[in-house]
Amino acid sequence: MLLVGAFVTSLIEAAVTRNSGAATALYVDSVIAPILPDLKTAETLDDVTTRVLDETFGQGALGGRVISFHLWRADGTVLYSTHKDMVGHRYPPNEDLKTAFAGQMVAGFGYPDDPESSAERALGKPLLEIYNPVLQPWSGEVVAVSEFYEVAEDFHSSLTQARLKSWLAVAGVTLLFFLLLSAIVFRGSRTIATQQKALTERVTELSGLLSQNRALHLRAQRASQRATALNESYLRRLGADLHDGPAQLVAYAALRVDSELLVDPGAARDAREKEVAAIKERLQEAMDEIRSICTGLVLPDIETADMPDVLRRAVAAHSQRTGASVELSMDGPSRRLSPSAKISIYRFVQEALNNGFRHAGGLGQKVRQGFVDGNIVIEVSDRGQGFEPSATRPGGLGLAGLRERIESLGGTFNITTSSEGTILSMSLNLNEMEHA
Repeated sequence: MLLVGAFVTSLIEAAVTRNSGAATALYVDSVIAPILPDLKTAETLDDVTTRVLDETFGQGALGGRVISFHLWRADGTVLYSTHKDMVGHRYPPNEDLKTAFAGQMVAGFGYPDDPESSAERALGKPLLEIYNPVLQPWSGEVVAVSEFYEVAEDFHSSLTQARLKSWLAVAGVTLLFFLLLSAIVFRGSRTIATQQKALTERVTELSGLLSQNRALHLRAQRASQRATALNESYLRRLGADLHDGPAQLVAYAALRVDSELLVDPGAARDAREKEVAAIKERLQEAMDEIRSICTGLVLPDIETADMPDVLRRAVAAHSQRTGASVELSMDGPSRRLSPSAKISIYRFVQEALNNGFRHAGGLGQKVRQGFVDGNIVIEVSDRGQGFEPSATRPGGLGLAGLRERIESLGGTFNITTSSEGTILSMSLNLNEMEHA
């Protein structure tokens, strides 16, 4: 702004000074040109010309406007001056005088500093100094230069106003550009800040998702390892149940088939029938145990059943097998669930009721189904003496299997136990189940 303001002000000052000087020079030249003789050949001015110039610059409009006047010859000699002591003296030509003899009008505003301008400096006022070439009428050749000083108080006021207006204009334009650039930068900064915030939130969200994915991956790995171990344990338990139960009974029956009572023709009929009845009884016991094992392995047809029907079937199967009474309560409308969710819920109720019957004698068993914050919640409770979860049998498969089955579907499994009873609860997210 300072550089542009200084440059514009200097241009305006130069233009105003030149235009004002040109107007004054034209006016003075129109007055004195008819008075001057042929300065091409004249070495000095005659008395008549001198007297007319004295009268011209001593009175009238021109005399009140021009405070001093000098007429120069090309070698620096003063042909005429309103200061008589300078007439005939020769001074070294300055740059302005040389420029004027080259045919150009020179105008300047300020305090004169030339050696021959001591009288003008004594006024202590800024003056308009003008060098105007005097041309020969018929040839246009510069034969002399007129130098005069004008008191330019009005000019000084106008020049000050022009400087002030030019500075104000430059400052205003600079301020406008500054405001526009500030607005652009502020808007860009706000956009960058908004994008940075959105990017930070996105990175945070992606970091959270990445952490969740890592946790889910580790969870899936652990679940897969535990599922493999649980499957092996299930197979070992199933094999042990078959070996210790039906296999022993069948083996016992096979040994009795080869008994002497059955192969000896002379054995008593009553003893032989009693042996056959014992064999049948052992075989029937083996069949009952095999059916019991199969009943625990085979699920009823629940793929097409709704949620209330699944719970009723689980409770009814438990009551039929154990003879225990179970209270069932269901809240809210039925919701559509995937077959895997129904199987998990059925197994959860089945295993929880079996544990409650085994450890609490089936005392006060209840099954409750409800909805909490978009989750389906199943609770199985009893009024037994409770137990210590950490003290459960290491090889036990029931609770561990339930936890793995439920958590593999993204659900939660909890145990709350005290001396007043035990509550096993599970929850599954309905939205995730419907999406699945």
